[in-house]
Amino acid sequence: MRNILISQNFWRCANLSAFAIALMVCLAVASLQSCSAPSQMQGQYTIVATTGMVADVARHVAGDRAEVIGLMGSGVDPHLYKPTRSDIDRLLGADVIFYNGLLLEGKMTDALIRAATAGRKVHAVTELLDEQYLLEPEEFAGLYDPHVWMDPAAWAKTVDVVRDKLIEHDPDGREEYEANAAAYAADVLKLDTYAKQVLESVPQSQRVLVTAHDAFNYFGRRFGYEVVGIQGISTESEAGVQDIEQLVDLLVQRQIKAVFVESTVSQRNIKALLAGAKARGHDVVIGGELFSDAMGTPGMYEGTYLGMIDHNVTTIARALGGDAPHGGMNGELAQ
Repeated sequence: MRNILISQNFWRCANLSAFAIALMVCLAVASLQSCSAPSQMQGQYTIVATTGMVADVARHVAGDRAEVIGLMGSGVDPHLYKPTRSDIDRLLGADVIFYNGLLLEGKMTDALIRAATAGRKVHAVTELLDEQYLLEPEEFAGLYDPHVWMDPAAWAKTVDVVRDKLIEHDPDGREEYEANAAAYAADVLKLDTYAKQVLESVPQSQRVLVTAHDAFNYFGRRFGYEVVGIQGISTESEAGVQDIEQLVDLLVQRQIKAVFVESTVSQRNIKALLAGAKARGHDVVIGGELFSDAMGTPGMYEGTYLGMIDHNVTTIARALGGDAPHGGMNGELAQ
């Protein structure tokens, strides 16, 4: 029997929608189809990952044993992303597929199911996260906030998922996968320690993070910051005039001095906040651009998961009055 390896995380809330139930039925039918035993691996195999953050984990764990292809580049919003024909070809040609899960890649659902039905091994990297940890926003009752990479301690658990799934696929690489995973997880936890240190240097009254959309709630919980997003969890939602006015009130009353734009979200609403606060006699600046749903430019430090979070942490701390080095944790941030 074909083993369909789409994580149950993707379907935790399937009972909320007939559409999701129908997709589960498709998977069940696909699992009844027969297929030949997997062939012996020869040389490198191919891993396809949806977001840059997922691809980064896969590259570090796989090392030289696999080619890792990321579908979404810098500046790409995974909430809105629809796979192209070439993406479908890459998915169908992959040996292993990793995706975030928790419905982050909602518009890729059909493509992921098609790949699983074709015998590809499809895994959500968030499958080891306990449901008690996951945030469930009121406006998305029954669904979880998918932005777990904003909490480095939680994201480190995705390394274990990738390690174990690669060992299942390529048992001969166990020793390399385990060593790579341990080294990368240690780097992620080092980043978590750095983040705590510099973010705690921000005055308590200024620990308010105002951003374009609600991508930073796990970040806020981990590091003790109040997080306010103009848009909701998904960038498909829209902010109204009343939302902007309420946030202007917050900026003025709390004397918040900086707000942040995001690399994957329009700056229109943030600029409206600045104008509204200025009209009330309170000057607010843009504290910097944060990476929320995508990493920075490939080939740059910020184009890695570590660099992405390091940039965010350092930018936030400095803009809100904290003490953080210009170059970040290892002095590698672009000056």
